[in-house]
Amino acid sequence: MQADSGRKASAPGGASENEELFRATMEAAQVGIFVLQDRLFKYVNPFMLKLFGYTVEEMVDRLGPLDLISPDEHPFVLQQMDERISGVRGQSYELTAVRKDGSVFPVTILGSPSVFHGRPASVGTVVDISVQKAAELKVRELAEFDPLSGLPNRRLLRDRVMQSLAVAERETSAVALMFLDLDHFKRINDSLGHSVGDELLCAVAQRLSAAVRRVDTLARLGGDEFVLAMPGIQAAAAADVARRLLGECGLPFVVAGHELTVTPSIGISIFPQDGKDIDTLLRNADTAMYKAKELGRNTFQFYAAEMNTATLERLLMESNLRRALKQDELVLHYQPLVCLQSGLIVGVEALIRWQHPDLGMIMPDRFIHVAEESGLINPIGDWVLGEACRQAQAWIEAGLPAVVMAVNVAPVQFRQAGFVEAVAGGLAASGLDASLLELEVTERTVMHDADVNIGTLSALHRMGVELSLDDFGTGYSSLAYLKRFPVGKLKIDRSFIRDLEVDPDDQAIASTIVSMGRNLRLTVLAEGVETAEQLRLLRNMGCDMAQGFFFSRALPAAEIFELLRAQPFLYQE
Repeated sequence: MQADSGRKASAPGGASENEELFRATMEAAQVGIFVLQDRLFKYVNPFMLKLFGYTVEEMVDRLGPLDLISPDEHPFVLQQMDERISGVRGQSYELTAVRKDGSVFPVTILGSPSVFHGRPASVGTVVDISVQKAAELKVRELAEFDPLSGLPNRRLLRDRVMQSLAVAERETSAVALMFLDLDHFKRINDSLGHSVGDELLCAVAQRLSAAVRRVDTLARLGGDEFVLAMPGIQAAAAADVARRLLGECGLPFVVAGHELTVTPSIGISIFPQDGKDIDTLLRNADTAMYKAKELGRNTFQFYAAEMNTATLERLLMESNLRRALKQDELVLHYQPLVCLQSGLIVGVEALIRWQHPDLGMIMPDRFIHVAEESGLINPIGDWVLGEACRQAQAWIEAGLPAVVMAVNVAPVQFRQAGFVEAVAGGLAASGLDASLLELEVTERTVMHDADVNIGTLSALHRMGVELSLDDFGTGYSSLAYLKRFPVGKLKIDRSFIRDLEVDPDDQAIASTIVSMGRNLRLTVLAEGVETAEQLRLLRNMGCDMAQGFFFSRALPAAEIFELLRAQPFLYQE
């Protein structure tokens, strides 16, 4: 074969009749045909030129397969070309072809070794399989997707859930399955017709899809029943999702000129406690959904009754906590920090309380974990910081000697973007000198991603803020990091002080921390001091400071004002 400067090609032997037959055959062929040598096209038929959008002058002796194939497939194509040249007959394979205009399409290639002008070459065919691929995709959509909503159907849901369960079992994690049934949907079909009902189902599917994660699977089982599978989701997070979906459906849908509101009843089952296979989980989620309907609809229920109670309490707590933040129900009490050499109150620790209008004073151990899980810890932490700075400055302006204001910082709050700026803002708004603010961070907080946290601690230190390592001895501090942290104080955790009088191990631990602090030129404070004997032992060890009920419980601002003015612990044993 030989390609000339036009679209002519001569057949071997040179006979005119053979040439005409060859040319007619190549021009009639409805697949791309090529001759390849030295990785360049030596002949291409008209169909192949049309397929890729080139002229013969642009293609022959100028381009090769690598110019027509997606770059990530080049290594495979080079291997195939080498095999054909070496005489190995090829098998049909698929590639992603690239036209002159940059558009791509799927093709199959079949090549065979050949000879061109006495040298090794290869001949092959190119078949556009776009129509075939589109048909395969359509078949798959019909097999795995709901034709009305476009959501995965029961078959695809089953495949994905089985995969999620296998991963969850291997990684000892959870999977939540949520069964949703639209309340009184039959009334819409009966009153407005099935076409409106179908439009509403599509609108619901679209809105629910936008409200879940990409890793989740929202499927339509048929009618007005939907299932949401959520890998890696525990009960508390599943409750948050259910509440969000209820809220999404609570907004009106405008369908065919009608403003419609549709509410779901939701049942939730959790792997592995509510079932270890998809059929059991679906059945139990369905059972929980009917419980939700019995309770008045437009709500959700867990399959396990105890989860409903715990979740309800948590949701109620979160809702009330959001209200508390807005309605100034949160207050700060202050516990004295006492110098053990003199008995002088040299600082106070700000401790949050919730003054509930019905339940009275609520201590932080009942609501801080809810604040952390719900994301409320950041606004609450910002409020505590601002209020503590304001109060410290107010005492100074009222004539009291300046004392350090210690503020606890939650792990989530410490790691939030802009925390350093928030501290600077609290100081600026109150006018408090930065050296009078002490931020307490736990050992575990700073050791989590320690290299990054050193940057935050250093920025606060440069600002002039004092830093304290809280709960020391309960975490996993590296002494190498501790030496680098710009902290000025270690707080011995109360768990080592509780039995200090009777437990030699606690005495040894406390004494070691005091000695280590002294060697590192750090102040050491003992938490939870409740007896005179504990105080005596700590003084003998050389501990610098203490706080606890022996001196005072946490008091409201007005009472701590009087304590600071009276200084009743001077030289007290």
